[in-house]
Amino acid sequence: MTILPLLRRINRGVDLNTAKTGQNLHSGDKGRLTAAMIQEKVRTFVISLELQKLFMRKGEQTRAAIVAAATDLAARVGLEGLTIGALAERMQMSKSGVFAHFGSREDLQIAVLKHYEQAFANDVLVPALKATRGLKRLRAIFDNWLERTAFEAANGCIYISGATDYDDRPGAVREELVAMVRSWQKELNRAIRLCMQTGELADHTDVEELVFQLYGVILVLHHDARLMRSPDAVPRARRSFERLLASYVQLPQTA
Repeated sequence: MTILPLLRRINRGVDLNTAKTGQNLHSGDKGRLTAAMIQEKVRTFVISLELQKLFMRKGEQTRAAIVAAATDLAARVGLEGLTIGALAERMQMSKSGVFAHFGSREDLQIAVLKHYEQAFANDVLVPALKATRGLKRLRAIFDNWLERTAFEAANGCIYISGATDYDDRPGAVREELVAMVRSWQKELNRAIRLCMQTGELADHTDVEELVFQLYGVILVLHHDARLMRSPDAVPRARRSFERLLASYVQLPQTA
């Protein structure tokens, strides 16, 4: 909302005609404020509050735009390569303007991780939840994960590059990254256990082992597609996934 529409809205809400200009609220009390003066003070106060909200929304939009640009930049240069200067140049802002939205470079990196995690969940997990519980859902999750990994093999993956940058560097960024990966592993764990509950995977399925193996397929896919430029990395990953499932599928009981 711009300033002029804002003022028109406030003027409609604060009716200065409800009081006669110059008439005291308490007749004979010349030291008291007139009704019109009080209405004007209320109007000024409301304008101040609305402008604060307007500027806060503007600040939130700017911060969101900075985080989105930083996420795209970090996918190419890594979290460790992310700098305020490079981001300011990309956003056509001053360094101080960018820095004002974040307490430190570390805060910016963590904001990027959170933004990436949300985008990952929206692309991989959320659409798969529409599938029926069991193998259909697990396949949907892995298929979405595979497609995103294939895309990121060409454009950069913050999960994988972040693991390389921070695997042996303690601190808040590493803790955030580890928490994100563990959260994703829990989602995979849950999807696998649902397959066991539906009877599609064997009761003795080693859930942690299967999660480990699925991660292995994804990491090799990224390696072969990005480094080796292997044209058949994606179909190989799909076949590996199906072989893994086949080794855990619940066999029909014989009499």
